Amino acid sequence: MDEELKKVKQLKAREQDTIKTTLPMRLRIFNRFPTAPTMVTMKKVSSEFPLPKIRDSFTRQFADEFVEPSDDSIQEIGLKVRSMLSGRGPSKETRITTIIRHVGQLSNKTILTSMLTESNRNRALFSESNQHIASLARSNTSSKHGKSGILSTNSRSRTRGLASLKGKNMVEGFKENGDLRPEDTARKVEKHGEIDFKALQMKRAHAEITRNRIEEEMRENHPMFDRPLFLVGRESSLRRMCQMIAHSRHSYDQNDGQHRKHSTKYKQFHDFLAIITYLDWAMVLVTTLSCCSMLWESPWPTTGENLIFNNFYLQIAEYIFVLVMSFELVVKCIANGLFFTPKALVTDVGDILTIFIYITSLIFVIWMPNHIEINSWAQLLMICRASRPLRVYALIPHIRRVVVELCRGFREILLVTILLIVLMFIFASFGVQLVGGKLASCNDPMITSRENCTGLYDVKLFVTRMEVYGKHDNSMHPSIIVPRVWTNPRNFNFDHIGNAMLALFETLSYKGWNVVRDILYLRHGAVSFISTNLIPFLFFQWAVLFIHIYVFIGCMIGLTLFVGVVVANYTENRGTALLTVDQRRWHDLKARLKMAQPLHVPPKPPESAKLRCYLYDLTTSRWFKQLFAALVVINSFTLVIPWNVSEEQDRKTFLLSLTAISALCNILFTLECLLKMIAFTITGFWQSRRNRIDFIITILGINWIVFHFLFQLPAYFAGGISEWKRLTYTYGYLVVILRFFTIAGRKSTLKMLMLTVVMSMVRSSFIIAAMFLLVLFYANAGVVLFGMVKYGQAVGKHVNFRNGREALVVLFRSVTGEDWNDIMHDCMRAPPFCNWHPGLSYWQTDCGNYFGAIVYFCSFYLIITYIVLNLLVAIIMENFSLFYSSEEDALLSYADIRNFQLVWNMVDTEQKRSIPVRRVKFLLRLLKGRLEVDDEKDGLLFKHMCHEMERLHNGDDVSFHDVLNMLSYRSVDIRKNLQLEELLQREELEYIIEEEVAKHTIRAWLENCLKNIKAKQSNTLGRMSSIGSTFAFPQSQEILTKGMILTEASPDEESSQGGEKGSGKKKSTRGNSITEMTTETQKKSVKRGTEKIKERRGTLRQMQMGTYDELEEVEEDEDTDAEIRRSSFEYSGVDMIPMSHEKQLEDVKTWWTLCD
Repeated sequence: MDEELKKVKQLKAREQDTIKTTLPMRLRIFNRFPTAPTMVTMKKVSSEFPLPKIRDSFTRQFADEFVEPSDDSIQEIGLKVRSMLSGRGPSKETRITTIIRHVGQLSNKTILTSMLTESNRNRALFSESNQHIASLARSNTSSKHGKSGILSTNSRSRTRGLASLKGKNMVEGFKENGDLRPEDTARKVEKHGEIDFKALQMKRAHAEITRNRIEEEMRENHPMFDRPLFLVGRESSLRRMCQMIAHSRHSYDQNDGQHRKHSTKYKQFHDFLAIITYLDWAMVLVTTLSCCSMLWESPWPTTGENLIFNNFYLQIAEYIFVLVMSFELVVKCIANGLFFTPKALVTDVGDILTIFIYITSLIFVIWMPNHIEINSWAQLLMICRASRPLRVYALIPHIRRVVVELCRGFREILLVTILLIVLMFIFASFGVQLVGGKLASCNDPMITSRENCTGLYDVKLFVTRMEVYGKHDNSMHPSIIVPRVWTNPRNFNFDHIGNAMLALFETLSYKGWNVVRDILYLRHGAVSFISTNLIPFLFFQWAVLFIHIYVFIGCMIGLTLFVGVVVANYTENRGTALLTVDQRRWHDLKARLKMAQPLHVPPKPPESAKLRCYLYDLTTSRWFKQLFAALVVINSFTLVIPWNVSEEQDRKTFLLSLTAISALCNILFTLECLLKMIAFTITGFWQSRRNRIDFIITILGINWIVFHFLFQLPAYFAGGISEWKRLTYTYGYLVVILRFFTIAGRKSTLKMLMLTVVMSMVRSSFIIAAMFLLVLFYANAGVVLFGMVKYGQAVGKHVNFRNGREALVVLFRSVTGEDWNDIMHDCMRAPPFCNWHPGLSYWQTDCGNYFGAIVYFCSFYLIITYIVLNLLVAIIMENFSLFYSSEEDALLSYADIRNFQLVWNMVDTEQKRSIPVRRVKFLLRLLKGRLEVDDEKDGLLFKHMCHEMERLHNGDDVSFHDVLNMLSYRSVDIRKNLQLEELLQREELEYIIEEEVAKHTIRAWLENCLKNIKAKQSNTLGRMSSIGSTFAFPQSQEILTKGMILTEASPDEESSQGGEKGSGKKKSTRGNSITEMTTETQKKSVKRGTEKIKERRGTLRQMQMGTYDELEEVEEDEDTDAEIRRSSFEYSGVDMIPMSHEKQLEDVKTWWTLCD
């Protein structure tokens, strides 16, 4: 399929359910009824006109506004409450209609403003206009007693959808003239042919808003809409309580940091608990226990002591299941409604199955029949009750999704099924016409005609295949006299079209087709001698040839086509078949990253510890690992002969040599562990899981050596040497087998293969669970249908349906195709070949069910073997494609992942599989290759990656896979490699990260600018103060003092500065708005400029020198007040900014000249 076609199909598959603007049919039925909205009466005010009834929804949007109650109203309410509690005054009934008082001009203004705001919002959401509509409502920035908080909360809740949808596109979507770009068109910078994901997101949001709007209109116009059972109110306290019980589920997003670390460690376990609600988990547990109790129900013995109506303990489990399921359905029905509500209990086939299981269980508990005949209504009820395991399908969404994905493309499967049925019908018709009624023969091989097939004859009984005495002597061989019967072959015939099609359906599984061929060959005469002109030749009958043609066409081609269509249909509905090449690479990369694990290799010891350094290099060398891997293989080869006492008697020396080799290998493994403990330290050695497993198996091996070789002498004197050796041999080969499994961890390729197997089983767990539940249903039904069937050719002691446990074994055997058709024919036994008469219950007769066996086994083999089992194989092979994929096609090679593992091992010094988020920067700087990030060249990308880790994990520790997944997203083109849903989520996350990083960058730049300005000012003040401290003019000390710029801060200025600091702190704690930060910076710069102008003006005023008289007065008092004037330079409350020494002297001379 073409890549573009795959993308289009992906888009259509996503749009199929998300861009619908209509409600389901069960809700649209309300449109057929006349509208009857709830009306309210408004009480008139004096001097105003009376108002008619208006809609309740119109008044509710104005009744929520906060009105500050007065003290008188509070006291009045308190008196009324106390009087009602004391019972003094009569309590009035609650009125059905709401009375709202309309007060004055202020209420008119509020109503008008709200209407205009709501109208603008609706136009912005639902209209196709490209103009940006500004809001006419005032912003509630402040209010008394928290009123603005309430109003802002309400406004945010009402316009949350609009802000999230249009907020981020508002800046990017502007044209040059200020209009908004249409939402369904891509920008010019985008390439031709790409999908406009933002427009798609807007369409989805618009469809959701449309559905919500229609739902709200129905809720307003139809009072019975969204009322469970048309009785419970929409805002009823009972319904809220039931909703709390029905919708509560596990959540691990807590504010406690310790809890977050714990939840991160067990994230997968928490995610598994959160897939369904607590109530559904309880029902899964109760259903599982009930199914387990059904496995112990059995019709054997015939006294009926293991049947449910005779066993009190089995009845307890049945009653518990019915009571708990009744509580569940009642709670969900009150919380969500039954059928005609938006979140009704019955919405799809799974919910119908739930109701069916509950009704059958309830009828069975009420009825509890103790007389159940074959093909009766009571037996049908028992079979319907056996479908209880299928309840789990409706509870767990992942299992339900498997069934939905399998059945969604049922049309293609049905077409192929019809093709196979037509093919079978053609060959069955040919077989009926060719050999119909001609396959019967006498059971006595000596009789060839039907007329002579009468009387009795001896039949030899073959008890064993061993050559015993008298086996070939007819006089001594045991025999039995039986009547001669003219009958068809046991398992098939072509007498009519039904039997012929059944025989061909069995042949589809390659079971018994050679028997059909041989019987056709024997009964019709394989060779006919026809001589024409004395030339004899062989002529094979068409009956032998047609079965070969059917096997080739029907089995090899038709059945393969059927399986291929089923697998292709499932993969297409699942989405994997529509993946492009890039998306497939991304899918494989995620699986490869999930299998990657930290190395857990301790860091190299310091150079001062020479012995540890030598042992570290030795134990981490390649030849050391290969040597001990070879020892594992040698140790496994010691199991070439059985380890037991009888073998020791026959080949004692050889067995002793093998056990000695195994003991030597165990000693070498012990030496390996000791060397690693010295090189890595005990703590570093124990951090690796592989080392732990090796150490445990080594301890077991040492124990075996001690028990087998050292304790033989005490056991010999105790007289139990044979029993002791039998025990030690068993213990020894178990240790060798466990050691063999460790070879997977010593070789990276084998380790990758084992991880692939494990990951395949994990991914297929829900399909396996679905198959097991279906097999359990068939097992319970088989006990009811064939629980007491007579033993035959296939049904016997180990193959029967006496209880659920035996039935499970039989069905798992049938899944592999082992004699399933023989078991079916034994279960088809009917009178007169079994003991039955009218009035007997099914456990009192040994008959089966003819038509029930055909439907049971054919449907089981078709669903389980042909469909589910092939799906499981296809999924496992799909997962194994990752292992066999070439290195060139991978987005990240194994070398890149190995490089990350090595760097992680360097950063994660404590080997905890997680590091603090502050170490991510250090880790990113150490990466090389494809994952390398240069913080100088790619500084913005580096910031984005670090901020993503901090944002997603709230500053806590990040795990190995968290960082690796983040690097994988950043190393690929997400528009090519990601699917639609994942791409939308990733683009949303990256947009938020870019915005937050931009805010932080601008804030850091502004703070840096402010710091530089303050630093320059402080440097200038420091230089001027240092120059002023070097003045040495004792004669003109007072002049220089007056020549200084004295800028003593007044109390008002200090208080204003303190207020500015406080306000700065408050502002720093507010939201990170770029506009606010820019405005604050402009205000600060303007304020500083004003302060500088004022300082300059003050400096000019202080530069005015004193008069001549003042100068003489200074000279006269110079000697007496020298100390006082000297101390005035060091006054702490004055900031002195000295002027140049030469400039001051020139100014004094100029002033003196002017005075003269």
